[in-house]
Amino acid sequence: MTNADTYRVRMTGISKRYGTMQSLDNVSLTLKPGEVLGLVGDNGAGKSTLSKVLSGAVIPDLGTIEIDGKPVSFTSPADARAAHVEMVYQDLSLCDTVDVAGNLFLGREPKWKLAGIPILDKKTMHERARHMLEGLGIVIPDTHLKVENLSGGQRQSIAIGRAASFNPSVLIMDEPTAALAVAEVEAVLELIRTVSARGVSVILITHRLQDLFLVCDRIQVMYEGQNVAERCIAETNIEEVVNLIVGRKFSARSAGQSIERGASI
Repeated sequence: MTNADTYRVRMTGISKRYGTMQSLDNVSLTLKPGEVLGLVGDNGAGKSTLSKVLSGAVIPDLGTIEIDGKPVSFTSPADARAAHVEMVYQDLSLCDTVDVAGNLFLGREPKWKLAGIPILDKKTMHERARHMLEGLGIVIPDTHLKVENLSGGQRQSIAIGRAASFNPSVLIMDEPTAALAVAEVEAVLELIRTVSARGVSVILITHRLQDLFLVCDRIQVMYEGQNVAERCIAETNIEEVVNLIVGRKFSARSAGQSIERGASI
């Protein structure tokens, strides 16, 4: 067994109820330094709620969280960020009318003072932005471009780059490859590989199951607010993962193949 001290994240007995709905029921999650964990499940399985607990956006009713072996208690995303936990949400939270550099440094722009008045140091900001993007292998031709003029993959890369620039120990990504073209998907997956190679622990939430087998070390499957399975990625396949997600033997409809009795698609 792996010693508990080697875990970057240990969540134990996490529960959360909204009125009569039990969103999370005694859920646990572990994550090692530099590990990429695929967190999967059908809509309503609880994976987004669990990730929001770890990112400080949701306060659990029960359960404990440890980061690098130390107990933590998050009441806001700022608390999680102070513990070096970052989350990239599906909506990206980018400012479309602000340029690339401005989005990367939003809220922490470099400044200099003139007669005691802080002035935005645009030159330094763009220089740092270029170095930041190059270090992550992100190809953006000009940091002066407004985000609204970028492709979906470039926007996703900017959101991930911004989170990575906070030097996180844990990076949570919610559907980072949704609605992207094939080439853009590969660029985002390569960015995940780059970040994890630096020792950052990554949680990847996705419905694109093929992506799991390209970047993940392990997967955790959730069903109706509970853990149902964990698998090393080398010891499973897409068919098994689908079966675990839907909670029953899945039989796909295809030409010449009948659906198992009692099953529905």
